[in-house]
Amino acid sequence: MDFSPMKYVYQPAGNASAYTLLLLHGTGGDEQDLLPLAAEMGTGFNVLSLRGNVEEHGMPRFFRRLGMGIFDEKDVHFRTHEMVHFLKNLAITANFDSNKLIALGYSNGANIAGATLILYPELLAGAILFRPMQPLSGLEDSFETQRQQPVFMSSGTQDSTVDPAATAAYAMLLKANGFKVNHHEINTGHNLAQQDITLAAKWMKDNFQ
Repeated sequence: MDFSPMKYVYQPAGNASAYTLLLLHGTGGDEQDLLPLAAEMGTGFNVLSLRGNVEEHGMPRFFRRLGMGIFDEKDVHFRTHEMVHFLKNLAITANFDSNKLIALGYSNGANIAGATLILYPELLAGAILFRPMQPLSGLEDSFETQRQQPVFMSSGTQDSTVDPAATAAYAMLLKANGFKVNHHEINTGHNLAQQDITLAAKWMKDNFQ
């Protein structure tokens, strides 16, 4: 496949056995966007933040969409394969363990992380999905993990972008395929709230420190 490299920021922890926190921004963000969140998640992690390779009206994204809440699933597949290919190559050159990646994604970034859970279910060591939507349809019986990785999800009860019932069904789909899902519904909209960060930081401490 004709994959393109990705722009990124990498901050090594100086420990070859460290987990790597993979930061994945929302629509219109970039590789700098979520760096302040990394420090909130704990210490001792490598930090790797990517910029999506797709642009929508000048705004970076990780994959194309056909309309609000309607994903170009063919592009979701391609861009997920492209990102995983990039991550595996970078793991070699930057000397981090590709089996110890913890994705932290917001909105569009959460959705490319979710696509990775579905298409590469054994790859990620865990994932934090802020305001996720199920990125691919019709795959209920085609993926499963034996690693039983923990997944944190948080959705906003006042989020006009994401249907809460759809998110609950998405959480159940991941659970049914071997992931240990903690799903939190927060009284807020699509934007992140302090409660998201506090809950995710506790989840990180409980699972990876």
